[in-house]
Amino acid sequence: MRALALVLGLAIAPVLAAERPLVVGSKRFTESYILGEIVAQSCERAGAQAVHKPGLGNTAIVAQALAQGAIDVYPEYTGTIAREILGTEERLDLAALNERLAARGLQAGVPLGFSDGYALGVRKDVAEREGLRRISDLAGRGALRFGLSHEFIGRRDGWPGLAAAYGLGATPRGLDHGLAYEALAAGEVDVIDLYTTDAKIARYAITVLEDDRKYFPRYDAVLLYRAQVPAEHPAAWRAVQSLGGRIDEKTMIGLNARAELDGRDFATVAREFLGGGEGRGRTLASALFAPDSARLLGQHVALVAVSVAFAIVLGVPLGVFAARHARMGQAVLLATGLIQTIPSLALLAILIPLTGTIGLWPAVIALFLYALLPIVRNTHAGITGVRPAMREAAQALGLERRDILVHVELPLAWPTILAGVKTAAVINVGTATIAAFIGAGGFGERIAQGLALNDNTMLLAGALPAAVLALAVHVGFEWIEGRSARPGR
Repeated sequence: MRALALVLGLAIAPVLAAERPLVVGSKRFTESYILGEIVAQSCERAGAQAVHKPGLGNTAIVAQALAQGAIDVYPEYTGTIAREILGTEERLDLAALNERLAARGLQAGVPLGFSDGYALGVRKDVAEREGLRRISDLAGRGALRFGLSHEFIGRRDGWPGLAAAYGLGATPRGLDHGLAYEALAAGEVDVIDLYTTDAKIARYAITVLEDDRKYFPRYDAVLLYRAQVPAEHPAAWRAVQSLGGRIDEKTMIGLNARAELDGRDFATVAREFLGGGEGRGRTLASALFAPDSARLLGQHVALVAVSVAFAIVLGVPLGVFAARHARMGQAVLLATGLIQTIPSLALLAILIPLTGTIGLWPAVIALFLYALLPIVRNTHAGITGVRPAMREAAQALGLERRDILVHVELPLAWPTILAGVKTAAVINVGTATIAAFIGAGGFGERIAQGLALNDNTMLLAGALPAAVLALAVHVGFEWIEGRSARPGR
C-alpha cells in the first residue's frame, strides 16, 4: 500500500504542480467573442494554458463570474466599468477606475487600442426623409419605432438615461443585437442601438446619429481581471500584456466583418489576427463536424444525464409521497409545476449567485428542477393507478407496506414512471442548449454564436445535433420500454 501511494503521489504531483489554466470569459456579442479568443490563443501561443468560456451573457453575469473567481479575465470597456460595475456617473480615467476596483479585488488594464462606444443608428433613407443627424433630432418623433437590445434597455448608461437626457418618449422594442440590423433593413424598426465598431454599419448604409449632448462616456477597450492574476499566471499574463495597443478601431471593425460578413468562426478570426494564416469560410458540413463536436457532445450528454439522474433520485420518492398523502401531494405537484413556469434564463441567473459560480452546477440544478415535473407526476399517476385489489391481495399475503411498494406498486407503475423519465430526458436535451449562456457548454454554444452573428449555419450546427441527440434518447427509452414489456420482466 505504501508503494502504491508513492507511485500515485509521483503520478499526481506534476498535475498538482502545473499552473492552472487562465480562464478567459466573454460576453454574448461578436466583438467580445473575438477578443476572448484572441486573449486565450495568445496565451497558448506563448506556451501557457488558457481556456475560453464564450458568451456568458450580459455585463452583470460576466462581472459576477469574475468577482467570484469563475473566470480570471474578460474584455470590457471603461465606460461600462464606470457606469455598470462601479455604478458612478463620473467620467473616470483608467487610474481612477483601478482605485475603485481595488476594493473588489479587480483591476483594469492592457488598453487594446480602440474605443467601441454606444450609438443610435437609422436607415439612410429614414435619416434623409426625417432630417435626422443628431440624437436630439429624435425628440418629438413619436412615429419612429425603436428596436433596442435588451441589455441597452436596462443599463444605467443605456436607454433610461439617454431618454431622460434627450427627452425621448418612445417605448422601445427589445431585440437581440445580432438580429437588430436585419430588422432595421427589413423596415420592422426605424432606430436601433449599435456599437461603433460594428461591421454591419457600412454594409447596411446606416446613419450613425451624433451624440450632440455628449451623453455616452468613452468606451475604451481594456481587460478586466482579478488582481491576483498576474502573480498566479505569470507566463499567460506576459502574453496578455503583449496585446496592448495592437488593435485599433479599423482593425477591430475588420475582425468583426470577418465573423459577421465573411462567415468565419471566432476562433479562426482570432487565429488569423495572430498570424495563423487565412481560414476558410464556414459551411454547414464544416460547422457540424468541427473539431469541437466531441467536446460539445460530451458536455451536452453529461448535463442531461446528471440532471435526469438527480431528478429520478428525488422525483420518484416525491411522486410516491404525493400518491400516498393526498393533501400534501397536491402541494408537491403544484410546486413542481410552478418551477416549469420560471423562464430558463431567469432561473439560471437566479442560481448563479446562489451557487457562487457559473457553468456546470447552475445548469445542472436548473435542468434537474425542470426534469422533476414529468417524473413526479408520472410516478404519482402510476402509483395511484394501481388497483386497490392488488394491494389488498398483497396485504392478505402478509406483506408489509414497504414490501407492497417495492414488489407490487412500483413494478406495476414502472411503465408510467419510465414514460415520465423519457419525457424529462428528451425535454432536457433541448433545454440544455440554454446552459451555454452561462458557460456550461454543449451544443448551445453554437446556437449562442449563431444568434450573436445572426448566422443560420451556426444555428443549424447547434440545433441539428441537439435534435439528433433527442431522437437517440427517445429511441433508447423506447428500447428499454420494449425490453421491460416482455413476459417475465
